[in-house]
Parts: sequence; structure tokens; C-alpha cells
Amino acid sequence: MTTDNSSLTAEDSWHSLKQFTSARIALGRAGFSLPTKANLDFQLAHALARDAVNIPLDFGKLEQALNALGYKTLPLQTQAESHQIYLQRPDKGRLLNLASMESIQCATQQIEPPDIVVIVADGLSSNAIEKHAVQFLELLFPRLRRFGYLLSPIALVKYGRVAIGDPVAELFSARMCIVLIGERPGLSSPDSMGIYFTYQAKTGSTDADRNCISNIHKNGLSYGQALEKLLFLVSESDRLQFSGVHLKDETSHTSLDKRNKPTNFLLD
Repeated sequence: MTTDNSSLTAEDSWHSLKQFTSARIALGRAGFSLPTKANLDFQLAHALARDAVNIPLDFGKLEQALNALGYKTLPLQTQAESHQIYLQRPDKGRLLNLASMESIQCATQQIEPPDIVVIVADGLSSNAIEKHAVQFLELLFPRLRRFGYLLSPIALVKYGRVAIGDPVAELFSARMCIVLIGERPGLSSPDSMGIYFTYQAKTGSTDADRNCISNIHKNGLSYGQALEKLLFLVSESDRLQFSGVHLKDETSHTSLDKRNKPTNFLLD
């Protein structure tokens, strides 16, 4: 005799709300436990998040992709000597090793001090940088050049934290610093990229000196939305000569690409 297991699973009364969020709500129940599918989905999401943290970013492939588009790159590394040290010692991910400092010093002898230095760091999600960095930079660089900004080679920083932009910008004598970095993966977004912007970044700058654009991924902020926000920050900080908590994002929602914008049933 065959038992229909589907009849043992109780559907959650919030099921109709699942269309509005990727959060784990309305999973149902089987007795006092989660249904098998919900449990397996959780294990898969957890595995993807762990992979995002532990699988190293292929910097060689990233460099080739950017060079093929005509962008100059500069490979760098922090004082973290391995991925394990990087995870255990966040402080080492905020400082350049000696060889990288020398590389920047050599590069500065061949170029004028740039207005903006762009850094791409692996962070805590190699998947995020692998999926989004090149596509976003393809949109960003033409706009920055159209506005007349002088750019440095793209700094590709292995084992980098957000604050690694400070010493890089300082060594380049750049007025503005843009850091693309893989964000800490969540169970619904293992490939989320973040952008951190700082005006007059230098060693000792704090998080209060930066502006953050977060959640750039397929189901989050689109490239177009992130680009408009970043360009607004660049323009306003250049005019006001500061960034951080005193520089507010005033981009109009009507100027953003709404095609991929997630809805909020509580507000709409």
C-alpha cells in the first residue's frame, strides 16, 4: 500500500507572501519538522554560501577579461599570505604587502596622479566578483571618462577587505577611491557584490568616511541602479569634497532602472 506523503505536509498560511521576498518564510511543516524539500533547499543554499567564501577567485582570468577590454590592471596582494590567514586575520586584509606597495610606486612614476582609483578585491565571495565585476566596470569606465576623470590602472587585490582601498588610494595620490568587493554571502544571495566609495581615502580612514552600495546581484540591485548611485556619489563628493555619513544618496527612484527592482508589498 502506497502512502501519499504530500498529505502529511501542512502548507503555511503565509504561502501567498513568498512572491514578495526571497527570505525563508512559509516553508510549511511535516509534523514538527520542516518538509524534506525545504530542508534540502536550505542545505544547498548553505553549501553555495560556503563555496562562495572558500573557492578562490581566479585573478588571472579576471585580469585577462579586463585586459581584453582595453583596461590596464595592476595585480596586488594584502599582507594575508593565504586564504586561511585572510579569514582569521581581517587586519591583514586591510594592508598591502611590501611587493604590492613597490608595484604601485613603480606605476605612479609612469602616470599622473589619478582622480579616481578603482580596486577590485575578492572579499568574502569570489562568485560575486567573477559574475559582476567585469560587466559593471564596462558600464562605469566610459561614464567616468566622459566626465573627464583621470583613472589609474585597475588594482586587483587578492585577499582584500574593504579598507584596502585606503592605502592603494593614498599611494596613488588619488582624490577618490572605488572598491568593488564580494560581500559576505547570505543563504539567498551567495554572489552579492558591494561597492565602497571614499573621498580622500587614506590610512586611518574609518567606515564613517565611506559610502556603501550593497546587494548588487541578480535578485537585488541592478547594474544600472548601482551605477547611477555611484555616479551621484562621485559627482557630489567631488563638489562637496567629502564622503561618508554626511553624504546622502539622493538619487531619484525615477532615474533608476526599475525593471529588476524588487517590490515591497508593505510599501507599494
